[in-house]
Formats: sequence, structure tokens, C-alpha cells
Amino acid sequence: MSLEDKLQVLTDAAKYDVACTSSGVERKGDGKRIGNCVAAGICHSFSGDGRCISLLKILLTNECIYDCKYCRNRNSNDIPRATFTPDEICTLTMEFYRRNYIEGLFLSSGILQNPTFTMELIFRTVWLLRNKYRFNGYVHVKTIPGAAPEMIEQTGFLADRMSVNLELPTAEGLHTLAPNKHRKSILTPMRQVQNGIRNNRNDLVLYRNAPKFVAGGQSTQMIIGATPESDYQIINVAESLYRKFDLKRVFYSAFVNVTGDKSLPALPGGPPLLREHRLYQADWLLRFYGFRAEELLDEDRPFFNVMLDPKEDWAVRHLEQFPVEINRAPLEMLLRVPGVGVKSARRIVAARRSGSLNFSDLKKIGVVLKRAIYFITCSGRLMYPVKIEEDYIVRNLTSEKDRIQFGSDGMTYRQLSLFDDASFMRPVTVVERQQAALGQL
Repeated sequence: MSLEDKLQVLTDAAKYDVACTSSGVERKGDGKRIGNCVAAGICHSFSGDGRCISLLKILLTNECIYDCKYCRNRNSNDIPRATFTPDEICTLTMEFYRRNYIEGLFLSSGILQNPTFTMELIFRTVWLLRNKYRFNGYVHVKTIPGAAPEMIEQTGFLADRMSVNLELPTAEGLHTLAPNKHRKSILTPMRQVQNGIRNNRNDLVLYRNAPKFVAGGQSTQMIIGATPESDYQIINVAESLYRKFDLKRVFYSAFVNVTGDKSLPALPGGPPLLREHRLYQADWLLRFYGFRAEELLDEDRPFFNVMLDPKEDWAVRHLEQFPVEINRAPLEMLLRVPGVGVKSARRIVAARRSGSLNFSDLKKIGVVLKRAIYFITCSGRLMYPVKIEEDYIVRNLTSEKDRIQFGSDGMTYRQLSLFDDASFMRPVTVVERQQAALGQL
């Protein structure tokens, strides 16, 4: 098979892995090696379904000894198979980089022969890329569960980010759809990478020139919708992973039935993309807004509201905490107001040291007033005479018909004019306009 044919097969096989993100690594060119790495410079181009396309995202091989029922590359699936050599991957990476198509490499793989053999091929690829080809750009590789710890450790000193896929949210789901994989074998390398990152931080304090170990941190991915777990279970698993393994990101991949296995759920409405979106929004609340999983959902309400985002849903269920006075509320409470982001909340705290803020100030700061007006006051006053009632707020947030209509300035129902007055029951005449202009009216 030609290199071009291999590339077509193995890029197509990699498209369902969504763990692409900004690198988290800042590394300038040193004049000796090719390329650099910008912390936020990786994901600046996306495909129509939201996948990142600025990395060369490929599999080392789509051969696999496992038979996971949800995976297109399962060994019982009759598809074209291909395997790159380490030098072929290096050649592709360098040629794509020189043409300014990519800024880095995302390398995953099926399991060829056994986990350690596969991990060794990944290590050899990255070693050649760094040492023979002198590539200094971003490299993200998959950690292969069950591989020898020394291979994972050596790869960690060459890669910017590593990730091991959790695959499915619960051990029961994994046992049902991926009987060859076990939760313990997945969490073991995750713990090894976590400990390696912590130890490396201490080494960097003592020795400035010590090599960095997985400088961009580690991440994981869960498939959503292939097994019957609720959003409550999924978000609790994510919270636990952040707390116990210091993960940078948990990615959620809406299940796509690419194998047609009878044990997989039917998807009459297509992949659960809205559910994936709500989980990402909730994940953001866990990471940056101070929320806990138990606040967002519980056993009585195990799924997110499809009509409202998770913060809006939480707010309308806790109206006893609203409205919030913008000029006095602490940062922690400002972060819980729908329409107020992390940057906006910090700007509010900084700006109000110089004086009281009004709604016009909030708009300039970046607050989304169309969502926030039901939950905030400025100097004790609401922006409009709205009702602090759940049904009323939900109706206004979800219905275009009932929603308060803002004008072009974002602050009023409509643009004001000279003749705005409730006493006018007929259109203003031309004569009246002339008299107003001359000061006669």
C-alpha cells in the first residue's frame, strides 16, 4: 500500500477520537530544531462537526487484537487495514508542517500484537521525530493501557500531552461492550502519568534544565450514549477524574454507530450531539465556576434539561439565591449568574472598586444581559420589572415569542426616538417634525 493510501485509511480511522485541544505548552524555536509550540495555537481550525483539523491526526495502525463492539477498528470488522512505520509518520509530519498545514501531531493507535509492542512503536516514532528530524512542535500521543511502565515513562519525556481513553463511563459498560479491556488497566497508566508529572515538577524546581514530562498534562475521553448511564453518573465520573488524577480535560464523544452491532443502541435521531454539548457545558462549570456535580444533578433529576444550559437550569431551581446585587456580591456568587462568565465576573469585581456599576457598564464588560437580567440588580434595581418566578423565567429564556425584546443598543426594548411618548395614538406628521426641529413644539 502506498503512503498516500495509508494516509487516507488511517486519518479516516482516527476521526472519532476527539481528544484534540490547545497544547498547554509554550516552547519557542531555538534555531537548531524545526518549529515551535504555542500554548493556544493548536485548535484554530475546525470541521463542520466540531472536530479539530489543525493537527495531523492519524493512527499508527488500525489493526487491533481487541473486539470492542462500538469501534470501527474492531478485529472482527471487515475494513481495509494499514500500518505506518515510524519513519513514514515522521516524513508525513515534517512535510505537512513545512507546508503550513499543521502545527503538530496527534498520534493514536489500534493494538498491534500486544500493548507493549504498540507503545514501543509510538515511542520510537516520537523519538525519531524529536531527535532525527529535530521537530520541536506539539506532539500528543495515546497511552496504551497494559503497556510496560518503562515505555510509557520514556514516551512521556518526549510528548507534550498524553491521554488514555476511559472509553465508557462505568466498569459495567466497559465489560459489556469492550470485554477485552478492564477499568484497572486503564486507570493504572493514568496514575503513572499523574505521578510522573508531579515528580517532574519537583525536579524542575531543583534542576532548571531537567527534561519535562508531559508538560501539557493528560486527558481522557468517554463515549456518550453507547451505554445507558445517566448524565448524573457521567458528570460524577468526570468530577472524580479531575479530583483524583489531575486531568487537564475530560472529552465527551457522542456515540456514532459505525459497526451496526445488534447490542448497540439504535439512534433514530442520530448521534446525541445536544447531550454531548450539555455535558461539555457542565464540565466547564466544574472546572472554572466552582460548581460540584451534586449541585447540577441528582438521582431524582439524572439528566440535563435540553432546553436550558446547566447554569440556567441550576439558577431557575435556586431562585431563593437571586437576584444578586452586582455591586456587592462576591466573585463566587457572580460566577453562578447566567450570562456572567469568568472574565466578566473578574472585570466586575475590578471595576466596582472605582464606583457603582449600572446595566450599561455590565454590557460593556461583556455580561450577556439577555440571560442575566432575571438574576441581577444594580444598586437594588432590576433592569426591567421582571418576575422572579421559575415558569416566567424559563418561558422567557426558551421562547422567542415570550422573550424580552432588546433593541439595537442591547439595553432597551427598541431604539428610542424624539417622539417616543405613550400619549401619541397616531403617527407623527411632517409638520410636527418640523415644529419640533425649530423648537416650536
